[in-house]
Amino acid sequence: MCTAATYQTKDFYFGRTLDYDFSYGEEIVITPRHFPLVFRYQDPMESHFAMIGTAHVEEGCPLYYEAVNEKGLGMAGLNFVGNAFYGKERPDRENVATFEFIPWILGQCATLGEARELLGRLNLTDTAFREQLPPAQLHWIIADRSGAITVESVREGIRIYDNPMGVLTNNPSFDQQVFQLNNYMHLSAKEPVNSFSPKLDLRSYGRGMGALGLPGDLSSQSRFIRASFVKMNSVSGESEAESVSQFFHILGSVDQQRGCCEVEEGKYEITIYTCCCNADRGIYYYTTYDNHQITAVDMGLENLEGDQPIRYPMLRAQRIYVQNGQQAE
Repeated sequence: MCTAATYQTKDFYFGRTLDYDFSYGEEIVITPRHFPLVFRYQDPMESHFAMIGTAHVEEGCPLYYEAVNEKGLGMAGLNFVGNAFYGKERPDRENVATFEFIPWILGQCATLGEARELLGRLNLTDTAFREQLPPAQLHWIIADRSGAITVESVREGIRIYDNPMGVLTNNPSFDQQVFQLNNYMHLSAKEPVNSFSPKLDLRSYGRGMGALGLPGDLSSQSRFIRASFVKMNSVSGESEAESVSQFFHILGSVDQQRGCCEVEEGKYEITIYTCCCNADRGIYYYTTYDNHQITAVDMGLENLEGDQPIRYPMLRAQRIYVQNGQQAE
């Protein structure tokens, strides 16, 4: 399972955790402006906006988990198992396979408004990349500094929701997740006051008690509530270092540790990686489960006029800075 979030200080930030029990060998991939984007039901995009994100590269094609384009628009797909539904090709719609969805949006949309307009003609198909790679059951968050939306393809059709929290996890459907926030309206970053009874002398006996009742389990509904509370109450300076640091703390509130979520005997879901992209500047930051030292890949330092993807392997081995000696590997 996964959690995605947005954050804004002076710049706009977009990122997510990828929580799963194994890795597909994902990499940081930059798609330059002239790498042809080939679609099953659409004309190829020979030229498009450049983008950076994490992808599994299959047959030379980046299959993006999330990405941000050079105009500052970000998009991420998260598991939506049991609820996602994709149809067959329709002649009256823009037919897009799910593995093409992120580059189809980010390749041609500069803003969230442009993405909304394009989504009005969308039909997500059940097309597999190939037989061994069936379509993943996903829903998506799309965002820029103006706001965020959630896109779900269900049996009733395409559903588009405003997402004022700028947070997305997994099941249930987004409207149901948002409704559950009503059960937590009493939570506060401030110290609580006694509303139990004026006849009782009740007092807080420790800091942080305004958030008593904030869910702490790893279910997607609880992660949605916790990440929303942390994000909506987050305060940081506007510098790049302060903003990036705070973003990793926001997503760190839903980090999954090996051993706490067993999916089958001896196999555990963990936070494989966490990313934070400065969408205004095209700088992609990430950490992995075993390497919490933040690593950056700057799209602006690459030749974006090229026609081949630029790939960087994730640095997964723990890197520790030893202040008074040699760095440990």
